[in-house]
Amino acid sequence: MIAFWNYFIYFAVAAVLLWATGAYAAWKDKKKVAYSATILGLAVFFSYILIMWIALDRPPMRTMGETRLWYSFFLPLAGIIVYSRWDYKWLLSFSTVLSLVFICFNLLKPEIHSKTLMPALQSPWFAPHVIIYMFAYALLGGAFVMAVYLLFFKKSKIVTHKELDITDNLVYIGWAFLSLGMLTGALWAKEAWGHYWAWDPKETWAAATWLAYLTYIHYRLRKNCNLEVAMWILIINFALLQMCWWGINYLPSAQGVSVHTDRKSVV
Repeated sequence: MIAFWNYFIYFAVAAVLLWATGAYAAWKDKKKVAYSATILGLAVFFSYILIMWIALDRPPMRTMGETRLWYSFFLPLAGIIVYSRWDYKWLLSFSTVLSLVFICFNLLKPEIHSKTLMPALQSPWFAPHVIIYMFAYALLGGAFVMAVYLLFFKKSKIVTHKELDITDNLVYIGWAFLSLGMLTGALWAKEAWGHYWAWDPKETWAAATWLAYLTYIHYRLRKNCNLEVAMWILIINFALLQMCWWGINYLPSAQGVSVHTDRKSVV
């Protein structure tokens, strides 16, 4: 294992402590502290990703563990965006906790990081494709958390316009980034394999996920849509997203067929 990985825990602890400080400050209505601590935590965590990028001499997004780093970074980013736009405090706290879970997973299950990168991953489209998708996953993860909260944990049965606005906008922006991710993926596939789209199992699940979130968007545009049904659609959609991200690696039907099914690979 490359030596720089041994320093990850120091960057991670510093970042999580800063994110926790920001979340606590948000609950105390100390907005300047909340913004400053959260953004500083993001800077600390991203600095490690940059160090890793330089040390590996390649984008750190070849393996599932490396993409979890990006997801751990984007979750608090999504939380602070929601807090700054809608002053919604608990989502900032929850994004910190969820990010900590992914960080702990990486600490408990470290991977062997090497500088090798298969030719197909050396495309200039590879890095933007993965980064865009990870940001989309973080936003849609936030929408999933909102759906679970509104369905199962909110004491009042009345859903406020603010809560719906947050949920819908997370989906709108997340779906836009999913679309951009699919576009960059198609351009990358054309350069790497000679075709834009081949209905590879990974591509098929990506298309299904994209259509599922588009279904939610259209359903919400109905005049008298059932909010409970809408939230269940989001929960099902998030399950599809997990299949697209890592579940495809464990499907027997995809083994030996998909170019994306190396269990250590994200692509």
